[in-house]
Amino acid sequence: MVVAIFGESCTGKSTLADKLKQTLGAAVYSGKDYLRLAKTEPEARAAFSQMLRETQVPVIFVAAEKELLGLIPDNAVRVLATADLALIRERFAKRTGGRLPPPVAAMLEKKHGCFDIEPHDIRFVSGESDPEETCAQIARLLASR
Repeated sequence: MVVAIFGESCTGKSTLADKLKQTLGAAVYSGKDYLRLAKTEPEARAAFSQMLRETQVPVIFVAAEKELLGLIPDNAVRVLATADLALIRERFAKRTGGRLPPPVAAMLEKKHGCFDIEPHDIRFVSGESDPEETCAQIARLLASR
């Protein structure tokens, strides 16, 4: 039972994962947390990929990099987290002391929407979607698989 929550930075992925963790009692892996599973990155990726394919307990995988989407097993519930660019900028600025440096703003603008074409079962729109309802949707989808 794998739930993959993916999308750009500052779209509510971690917030959603935290709420879902409480609901499902799931382990959460974020980004490259899987590196702790082995001594080398290729070994860790292989071990993590195998674990995701074979797990019988709930696991939540949070990814903000497209390169990590290849680790998601076919039977996973895929949740795309998105947000309006203005909201992403505002949230990112809070991470950088309230000011968004121009190169970072340009990077956020360039990356905005890069996950939108990825296949997903549920779309969570931060600032619009209700996290509790999205967690309920995910739980229903998991129960039906």
